[in-house]
Amino acid sequence: MNYLAILEGLLFVVGEEGLSIDQVKKILEIDDNSIKELINKLKQRYISDDYGICIEFLGNTFKLTTKKEHKDYYQKLIIDDDAKILSQAALETLAIIAYNQPVTRIKVDDIRGVSSALMIRKLVAKGLVKEIGRSDLPGRPIIYETTNDFLDYFGLSNINELPSFDEFIENDFIEETQDLYTSNYKDRGGIKE
Repeated sequence: MNYLAILEGLLFVVGEEGLSIDQVKKILEIDDNSIKELINKLKQRYISDDYGICIEFLGNTFKLTTKKEHKDYYQKLIIDDDAKILSQAALETLAIIAYNQPVTRIKVDDIRGVSSALMIRKLVAKGLVKEIGRSDLPGRPIIYETTNDFLDYFGLSNINELPSFDEFIENDFIEETQDLYTSNYKDRGGIKE
């Protein structure tokens, strides 16, 4: 059994949540010394310039992180000054956070059905979302909520001014139905406006 590869995969899967020694011990069913040996082997592997990641011990967990010397490139990915508008994925993630705050990334992932880690990092970098602490759930995931910049961006004085979710869905459905009717009507040779 290649525990080194398994540990690497586990660290990738948990992402920013990281893994504690106790979690690794329970999953791999090996002793503390073997775990420390595996982590040191991975650390040594990632020291090479051939890798863009490394292992850090942060918040009582081991995590795969990016190398600090590459941070300028990562910032270019996250912050695009040319793109002042939010993508559909960013809006979707932001809406989930706004309507469910305070919320963890895991909850956002559950609602979206896909990983939201990169999107949340982009929203944090844009100042629309912020970390407000850690949950008491296993792994102590980060808790997120919207910022005052979020309110400014959408022209709200407070979070209570968000339309109710039911109202939002109902209006969206009515607009889609009207658009569908109008486009079908025109396609059938109806009166042109």
